[in-house]
Amino acid sequence: MVAAVVAAACGAGGDDPADPAAPPGGVSVDPNAGGNALASLSTLKVAAERPMTGYTREKFPHWNKAGSNCDVRDTVLARDGKNIKLSGCNVTGGDWSSVYDGLKTSDPLKIDIDHMVPLANAWRSGADEWTNEKRSAFANDLERPQLFAVSATSNRSKGDQNPAQWKPPNKDYWCTYAQQWITVKTYWKLTVTTAEKTALTDMLGTCV
Repeated sequence: MVAAVVAAACGAGGDDPADPAAPPGGVSVDPNAGGNALASLSTLKVAAERPMTGYTREKFPHWNKAGSNCDVRDTVLARDGKNIKLSGCNVTGGDWSSVYDGLKTSDPLKIDIDHMVPLANAWRSGADEWTNEKRSAFANDLERPQLFAVSATSNRSKGDQNPAQWKPPNKDYWCTYAQQWITVKTYWKLTVTTAEKTALTDMLGTCV
């Protein structure tokens, strides 16, 4: 499966870098997604953030092996880029367009893999009660819209903040960003704060 993802990414080598307003990774936009996401948002439990007591990133083991000499980070880099260059299964070059801020680069060192719902936010939203095995599954989740190749500057600006505290500079991405955040929190049964829910509702208001 991973080999297919990497091969598909490499096979698209003649394409231009992705439109920064379009979701990466082949994620399609449902024209009714704003309403669907609002319905999902209404089912999420609203609760105050839990304490950070005991949190470390090591409790979310990530960048698991995802194939021969290839980990989850390389898989996302290959999936979200164009003109991918490989050494074995390690991504060494390509073209990326960050949906968060529109930054285009061919230097993988300027790209970070962002967790849509940051690990520390997940901890404060209920993951503190999970096993390390479940937290690892969350940190390496390639099935939900949880992992994206974005500019290092935007990823580090975001940190562990929720949408009430940080939104992508690219406002054209707000609708999709809110949908993705809600999808992840819904699947993993994580809570939202009152301010977070309000911000997500406002962001869904940009859906057209």
